[in-house]
Amino acid sequence: MTMTALRGWDGLLAVLRWTSMAVLMFMMVSICYDAIMRYAFAAPTSWSLEINSFLLVYLAVIGAAEAQRHDAHIRITFFKDKLSPRVRAAIDLATGLLGVVFCTILVWRGAIMALQALEYGERVSSSLGTPMAYPYALLPIGFAALGLQFLIDALASVPRLVRDHHEEDAIHG
Repeated sequence: MTMTALRGWDGLLAVLRWTSMAVLMFMMVSICYDAIMRYAFAAPTSWSLEINSFLLVYLAVIGAAEAQRHDAHIRITFFKDKLSPRVRAAIDLATGLLGVVFCTILVWRGAIMALQALEYGERVSSSLGTPMAYPYALLPIGFAALGLQFLIDALASVPRLVRDHHEEDAIHG
């Protein structure tokens, strides 16, 4: 069951990774198109800035889970590398659990924002008039994915913590 769930999670992250790449390609093309229209023809688009602003939020929140999965966030590990494996595993467990708590709060508050925007019909005051519920919905979706990855990381640190504890007992025993 666990391996099936992790394969499913890997598949979901692969879909999010490919959609992020497609979003990035679209952003590149649309921003170039807008720049050409603006400076060469003095006819800027009315939609490019708004859509690309929302897509930038998509890239930031959806890509966070993938970055966490690959341990690709920027960090300073000078002191952590000097600690014993057991202490590092304990720190990883604490970090994972704190990440889950943080993401849970952001999912909760982001969902409230998205639902209120939907309920009150909030829209961007632009020519497109995009409903704000859509960009707001990216927050709970992205932070739910990040929180799940933090939980997976925390659970993965438990066997290292237990294994290192037994190894220390054998050494000091």
